[in-house]
Order: sequence, then C-alpha cells, then structure tokens
Amino acid sequence: MSILSIQSHVAFGHVGNAAATFPLQRLGFDVWPVHTVMFSNHTGYEDFAGPVIDAAQVRAVIDGMARRGALAACEAVLSGYLGSAAIGAVVRDTVQRVRAGNPAALYVCDPVIGDSDEGVYVAADIPELLRREILPEADVALPNQFELEVLTGHTPGTLAREPAAATVAAARALIAAAPRLRAVVVTSARHRDTAADTIEMFAVDRTDGWRVATPRLPFVDPLSGAGDAVSALFAGHWLRTRGALPVSLGAVASAVHVVLERTVALRRRELALVAAQDALVDPPRRFAATRIV
Repeated sequence: MSILSIQSHVAFGHVGNAAATFPLQRLGFDVWPVHTVMFSNHTGYEDFAGPVIDAAQVRAVIDGMARRGALAACEAVLSGYLGSAAIGAVVRDTVQRVRAGNPAALYVCDPVIGDSDEGVYVAADIPELLRREILPEADVALPNQFELEVLTGHTPGTLAREPAAATVAAARALIAAAPRLRAVVVTSARHRDTAADTIEMFAVDRTDGWRVATPRLPFVDPLSGAGDAVSALFAGHWLRTRGALPVSLGAVASAVHVVLERTVALRRRELALVAAQDALVDPPRRFAATRIV
C-alpha cells in the first residue's frame, strides 16, 4: 500500500517527513514524501538553514505524480505542519484529487498549531484554515491536547484540569464539526486524574472512546518530532487493521514509548528511530487501550 505524505523535512534529525517516512516503511508501506520545507534541522535549535518550498512548486510535484498515475494508486494521504494557507490549499486539493481516483483513500491530518509549552507557533490564519477547509476533508485527526483546545474554543490548559470526559467531549465536538471525520486521536493528553508519572493518548469516534497510558520519561533536551511519528504510525496501523481504533491506539503507544525510551537512554535530542526500529514493528512491551465511554 502507498501513502502520500505532505510535510516539512529536515536533513538532520527527525521531524515532519524525516519522522514519518522511515516508520511507515518499516511497517511495510511505500511512502511518497512531498516536502514543504527543506531545512538543515528543526527550528527548535539556535539556527537553521534551507528553503521553504513555494506552494506552486509543491503543486507541481503533485501534478508530476498525477501524470504517473500515482494519485489514483494512493491508499492514504498524511499531512502535518502547514507553513501557509497556500500550502493548505494544495493539501486539500490533493486529497480531493486522490479520492477522485480512489474514493476509499484515507486522509490523516495532524493539525499542527502549537503545544502547551510554546503556545501557538503557526501563522495566525492556520487554525481557522484547519477548522474551515482542512479538517472537513479528514478521516482521522491527531491533535495534541493543546491543539484540541484551540480548535474547539477551549482556553488552553482547561482540559488538563477537567476529568477525562471533558477531553472526550471536546474530541466529539471536533468530529461533529467535520462530517467526514471518523476519529480523533488526542496526543500528549493529561486530565485531572492522570498520574504524575504517566502521559495519555485518547482515541474517540462518534460512539466510543479509549485511552492508553504510558510512563512519562525524563527528556534531556526539548524533543521534537514525536507527534509526527505518532501520526504516521497511526495512519499505518489504521490501514493495517481496517480502522480498528483501540488496536491502532495501543500499537502506536507501544511503539512510540520504546522510541522515546531509547532516545532518553542514548541522551539524544533527536528521536532514536533507527536505533529502535525493530520496536516500530514489534514492540517488546505492549500498552493496551482501555474503553472509557
């Protein structure tokens, strides 16, 4: 199966397509990465170099793929950070073109807006673009808890102070606002009853909800790219399990925990995807999702 991934890319480290491509390949997928930036490293470092790819050039790459018949053969589209509204339009149009050739194609959207530590770090028009034009095309969305709050009008930080049901309700509100949306996966989630030494992920559809808790790890430096890896792995497992939400959630949480554990053990600032590659396919420790509603 083939997955088209439209995201940023870095030469050094693992964010965007550099975090998504290899895990999906290890799961057995053909991955067609289309880059929206080509940076030396992610922007959390003191400096970086490289170009932002113009939206017209990104569209030209997609057009070239279409001439090869690739869009009709695509099983899924994955998108992450949108550098501009123009890139967002390319992603939306590409999803529609893929579905014209393959109506069953999946669109997995990581609606990147920011996080609880840094706040919003995208252009001011991106959250509304996601709400109005991108998420209505998505089958699965994977916001972190901060992004879920922004997208649903909650004050950032409020869901962490509420019971788990509040996060589930917010995810359902996002589903209700986007008719195609079948599931919302909330990453980096905490709520009133979350143990201090754990972090959770929620998976919610229109009728059911699950959560999985994994140990919280002591990172040496700020870590980027984990959300990109989660989104890619979830897309792969959703396709492999034909939409089995709790199975996909548990598989992703198990694999990513080992990657993060190895990253901490090696005292790295970049995800240890290669060092932990066997765990991407067969994690040695399994975390099962439990039903919450």
